[in-house]
Amino acid sequence: MSDSALLSRATLIIDQVSAEKPADYVLRGVLGADKELHPSDKRDISRAVFIYYRWLNWLDKAGSTQSRVASALDLQRKFDTDPSYFKTETLAARAVPEWVHSEIDLTSDYLCHLQTDAALWIRVQKEFAAALPRSLGNLAPSPSPLVPEARRDTTLRYTGQTDLFRTPEFHQGVFEIQDLASQLVGYAANPKSTETWWDTCAGEGGKTLHLSELMENKGLIWASDRNTGRLATLRKRAGRAQAFNYRAVTWNGGPFLPTKTKFDGILIDAPCSGVGTWQRNPHARWTTTPNDVKELAEIQLQLLNHAAPALKPGGRLIYAVCTLTKSETTKIANAFTESHPDFIPDPVFAGDPTTQSGPSQVHLWPHELNANGMFIAAWKRKA
Repeated sequence: MSDSALLSRATLIIDQVSAEKPADYVLRGVLGADKELHPSDKRDISRAVFIYYRWLNWLDKAGSTQSRVASALDLQRKFDTDPSYFKTETLAARAVPEWVHSEIDLTSDYLCHLQTDAALWIRVQKEFAAALPRSLGNLAPSPSPLVPEARRDTTLRYTGQTDLFRTPEFHQGVFEIQDLASQLVGYAANPKSTETWWDTCAGEGGKTLHLSELMENKGLIWASDRNTGRLATLRKRAGRAQAFNYRAVTWNGGPFLPTKTKFDGILIDAPCSGVGTWQRNPHARWTTTPNDVKELAEIQLQLLNHAAPALKPGGRLIYAVCTLTKSETTKIANAFTESHPDFIPDPVFAGDPTTQSGPSQVHLWPHELNANGMFIAAWKRKA
């Protein structure tokens, strides 16, 4: 695709974006409907749109959208050549909204990482771990010590150019596209094949399927969500992955639980501001508000309060959010601990011998993980 065509295509998409129609939503709709455009061109258009929002506060507000896209691409090339050209103070002032300064420690490494392309991670079914690198190629294991040794061949970064959603291996359920930070939530849960777990905010099932695989398709997982459409997608994905040890039920997050079952483990992957995904989704930097964070924090604490009584004595509770704001992470975890003396903070990665006595609250920073940002807290209920 020529530079002029790229600018034109990206401009058409950006002109359709709004707070109600986020950039990733418009991209999926426009590019998904275009059956003639080559996958590599779709990838370039998506990248140009994300670069535009990455550098939005550097662009001339009086210029046309197309000229602003061109300027953003120039800024990206300059940054890729020499990141030190952009001072930390400038990045802090322009790369993120002002309200974030009181919520996140804005280090130079974190800010620079936000201005780069996000890595693509996949989770491979254990039985196909040896064969997939040969058939797909361009795969590398994560260097993170938080990935269990037995899972290093299933937690892989993809660096190729193929549209993975179109590969036969994807349609055969050989692998799922799942960010490394999301996979680490499953490893933190560390469920056993004899246990019963509740994935309270299952959404479309990414973490449910990971728990299922870790449990070797045994035991039982209750997967709940308030959105029936997401649960329908979960069922479809579970069928592709041949995951059968789950029950999908609706739950609105209120005090009336979907079952009277008592669980060995509960995972609360709560709705959040998504600040940890701002590298991958830079448009969200400019649509997320402090009020969003405040309202979501209230929901997160409610979910913990409502779900916690369903945990068995000696059971494990995991709270995870793909955000890094203090209001949604440490403040929530500390508030829950203070109000629930029967829940004892527990090491997040207790199953990893390198962190046997590790912290009960963990921030996974994007620049350290080369993935989304994530916060995980863990408790064990007194026996």
